[in-house]
Amino acid sequence: MKQQNLIELSDEELILEFQKNDNVEAFEILMRRYKNPLMNYVYRFLGDYEACTDIIQETFIKLYRYKDLYSSIAKFSTWIYTIAGNLARTEYRKRKKRRILSIDALTEKDEGFDIPDERYRPDIETDNDIKDEIIQKALLKVSDTYREAVILRDIQGMSYEEIAEITKTNEGTVKSRINRGRAQLQKLLKDIYKE
Repeated sequence: MKQQNLIELSDEELILEFQKNDNVEAFEILMRRYKNPLMNYVYRFLGDYEACTDIIQETFIKLYRYKDLYSSIAKFSTWIYTIAGNLARTEYRKRKKRRILSIDALTEKDEGFDIPDERYRPDIETDNDIKDEIIQKALLKVSDTYREAVILRDIQGMSYEEIAEITKTNEGTVKSRINRGRAQLQKLLKDIYKE
């Protein structure tokens, strides 16, 4: 199949083309389509660009190796987000275990990061870069179960049904986690967005 024809295929059609014909071009198109959205998702979850890059690379390696495990009864996006989400959760748990509080660890960890100014001025508040950084730091303070649901819904724009599949929970639990996550985030950001 020609490259131009492949680009017009849906994600599900591309993965089937990759499964049946070992068409590497179909795989590459899927990578291009999903690299940035997955990077955004994993970065929002972990807050570490380098770890995020590794996880996305591992996600695509798993996609390549285990392409035959995909079943057309599920949306491809749900399947690949599940892979990336599982890898991100594993990395998050590893980091949580490795965290040792010491003066040296805190000094090394904080190098290169700006601590937000407690005397936040309204004129600085309009700077989108600073807002994004603050939102990201606040998002990392939201409990990981709620954070994942909020990221998938509010940043990735996924449906409750898709999120339920990815997180292996029911839709009611997903809605509850999203509401609780938004409430935590709102509490953390309340001073920034005063009317």
